[in-house]
Amino acid sequence: MQGFPTELPVDGIGDAAAFALFSTAIQSRSATLGDLHALAHMDPPPLDIAARLVGLNAEFNQNMLHREVSPFATEVEVRLIDWLAPLFGMRCGHFCSGSTLANLTALWRAREAGAQCVVASADAHISIAKAAHILGMPFRAVTVDSHGRLDRADLGDVQEAAVVLTAGTTGRGVIDSLEPVACRWVHVDAAWAGPLRLTQFSGRLDGIEHADSVAVSAHKWLYQPKESAIILFKSQDAQDAISFGGAYLAAPNVGVQGSRGAAAIPLMATFVALGRKGIAALIERNMAHAEALAALIAEDARFELKQPPETAVLNWRLVNGSTESMLAKLSGTSSRTQIDGALWARQVAANPNADIARIWAQIVSAI
Repeated sequence: MQGFPTELPVDGIGDAAAFALFSTAIQSRSATLGDLHALAHMDPPPLDIAARLVGLNAEFNQNMLHREVSPFATEVEVRLIDWLAPLFGMRCGHFCSGSTLANLTALWRAREAGAQCVVASADAHISIAKAAHILGMPFRAVTVDSHGRLDRADLGDVQEAAVVLTAGTTGRGVIDSLEPVACRWVHVDAAWAGPLRLTQFSGRLDGIEHADSVAVSAHKWLYQPKESAIILFKSQDAQDAISFGGAYLAAPNVGVQGSRGAAAIPLMATFVALGRKGIAALIERNMAHAEALAALIAEDARFELKQPPETAVLNWRLVNGSTESMLAKLSGTSSRTQIDGALWARQVAANPNADIARIWAQIVSAI
């Protein structure tokens, strides 16, 4: 924080100087997610049109809690949900600041529907256990099979449970079986892999239409800036049951959040600019990146590939030598995860600008 005040300043330096100070710091001390070598996290570089519209939205301080101060934004969100919900067999939904909140919203609704506990795989996102804790619901983690999918043989009696299936686990990117489950409520956490429904890989999410609710993170594989996610419901009644009114509200407040920004505008603009085909092409490029890198790793006897990538996430480790030492040299290129208590390198193809030849060269040079 060199050059920044250490105490609350009494006098300011003015807008221009402050903007220069902060913009320089942001540009020099932030991860550049669009770099040619960046392939480590589920955080893509946001598309330019989306990033620019976030700034314009901020100028007007849109608040989705009150339609009268966000008339255009409200119409955009309704239309965009109408476009996207049918892809997942859902009917309605709303935006929220991330899939952690989307998952909490879904499990809140499940509790209202009579679910007594939450059941998910041991590899489900931490937000599932967190949501259960917040809601005062017992949580049970189900073992995963050798590929990292929820082991249905270990599911047990879930008739009174909310069962969470994951479409794109954080560590391995695998998709749980999405076949129907005999339980009180089925929620699919499709934060990562949900956008595959727009692509030639849509069939990998077949069965998602059986769910009662689905969460998708637009700030992951739809290339939006942060705080953009969607919770979708099978029925309008499901969403209405978690909507609350107030004397100062012209319309009920839907879901967990109160005030929230107009995240649907940048996403709709992205669809208008690129079309469904354009966004699908970016995701399919990421899928091709993951498959190409996996092939290089699988063909090199110095490495072990855990399994072929299902949703552009792959894991590898050194056969001989220290994977830990390698990863210390690959910051920004690779990340890490634990599988069965062992360390594995993790690549996430979320960056359409990635240069796989360059990334492979960096991995090899780090041995």
